[in-house]
Amino acid sequence: MRRQSRKQNMKKKSITHPPFDKYELYKESVQSPEADVEFLKNAYQELSGKKPAILREDFCGTFALCCEWVKFSPEHLAIGLDIDQEPIGYGKEKYFSELDEAEKERLTLIERDVLSEEGLPSADIVCALNFSYFCFKDRETLKRYFQKVADSLNPGGIFVLDCFGGGKCCEANEEETEFTDLKFSYFWDQDSYDPLNNHAKFYIHFKRHGEKKRERVFTYDWRMWSIPELRDILKEVGLAETHTYWEGNDEDGEGNGVFSKTESGEECESWVAYIVGRKAP
Repeated sequence: MRRQSRKQNMKKKSITHPPFDKYELYKESVQSPEADVEFLKNAYQELSGKKPAILREDFCGTFALCCEWVKFSPEHLAIGLDIDQEPIGYGKEKYFSELDEAEKERLTLIERDVLSEEGLPSADIVCALNFSYFCFKDRETLKRYFQKVADSLNPGGIFVLDCFGGGKCCEANEEETEFTDLKFSYFWDQDSYDPLNNHAKFYIHFKRHGEKKRERVFTYDWRMWSIPELRDILKEVGLAETHTYWEGNDEDGEGNGVFSKTESGEECESWVAYIVGRKAP
């Protein structure tokens, strides 16, 4: 018994985990800054026929996308906008610190509400990704934000949003994705949905191998906006040219991460798409 106990203790000591880093796990689970840079650059070139220079990331959080943008080309400048000091502070320590001096000079961070009376910095591309604008639950507020974006875009500039939906988003459910190589599981938990107002509450949970599940690491209280609603509002604020980029499928019928411009979607349990509004040149 004593020998077995010693063996068990040695095994326990050999299992070590780095400190829990919710932003790192979030990035590994749901973000793809490199792919986003490619999509934004290509969408702008496809619609405008020229290369973009200035990106503004609204609701930028840890601004990993901004950092990838300035790393991509010496011609790229980025502006990150957010009101939450915690993720901004994390991004400064984790991502900004890894940039060289020239890249740092081409990245500007602004702690400001996107609805502030102050004007928003101008840009060739403005993006609000990870469904961040879903925090605006009424049409009037969302339209006010879209108007401020439209006013700040350079001529020919684009405003890029991501959106998700499908029948599965109209019911409570929880989905687990296991990242075997990284030794953790990611849980997307839709806790509630109200069909009378399209309000829904979501949580992200994480479970690292050998540890207990960490509940409600991130919480989202959103309104589910549809693609037709978003395109209508974009047109009302002056972005008359709007496009939808729909995700293709892989061999298993799952999303393949490749988005193509289309005017026809498909019925499925869950989908992700980009909506792009372009300002007149």
